[in-house]
Amino acid sequence: MSAPSSKKLTRILGAELDKLVTLPMTRLTLIGTFIVNLVLAAAFTSVGLQGVAGTQSMLNIGFASIGYLQAGFVMLGILATCSEYTGGQIRTTLTTMPWRGFQLSMKHLALAIITIPAALIIAASGVLYTYIKMRDTAVGFEIDTMIKALFGATGYLALTTLLCAAIGALLRRTTPALVVLLGYYFVVSPLVSDYLPRLKRYFPDTAGYYMYMPPSPDEINVFTPMQGTGISALWTLFFITIAIVFYCKRDA
Repeated sequence: MSAPSSKKLTRILGAELDKLVTLPMTRLTLIGTFIVNLVLAAAFTSVGLQGVAGTQSMLNIGFASIGYLQAGFVMLGILATCSEYTGGQIRTTLTTMPWRGFQLSMKHLALAIITIPAALIIAASGVLYTYIKMRDTAVGFEIDTMIKALFGATGYLALTTLLCAAIGALLRRTTPALVVLLGYYFVVSPLVSDYLPRLKRYFPDTAGYYMYMPPSPDEINVFTPMQGTGISALWTLFFITIAIVFYCKRDA
């Protein structure tokens, strides 16, 4: 089967965007994540205000909620690719768009288009709240440092969403995908850090951590933000490639 033209690719992208935007769970997941992030930011900031906060601790407090709100982006990625398998909707999709590889690629691109601004807004809301509450105690704080870290957090959440979408496409069922991925991010990964600290830093979530969070002064063998971005991006591209290969070879 010949590859679709650029006009058809644009239409496929538009169709995938429309499906994601009109999916009720997309809106509910993002709204819920936004609210939870503000609640967590308020809680962490309240605790931080009880002590003396410098630049380092303020950034730590501002981004402390990322480790929790990433669950919302994990769910978003899974829902984006697994929702069509509910009720056999995937068969209709493949009938109208038979170019499987291009269709799944456009789905990931559509997801990125939605996720990046959403992640920026959600991450910025928590950081802004913390900055407003703690700016008087953050002596010598540089706005540029916050902005760079904010873009790093946005990139990490976007890459996490795309990686989870790829794994969702591989598993094709929402519940197993949620169990596997939430189990990894909140159970397996923290346990591995205690036993394999050197190997752990190459995992996507740990490498992504260095995209936005300044390392502690006593931490050694850490990645720079660019190195963390590169490793996280490689993990994401790897799983997207595997997902596309399997998507093209097996039945709907």
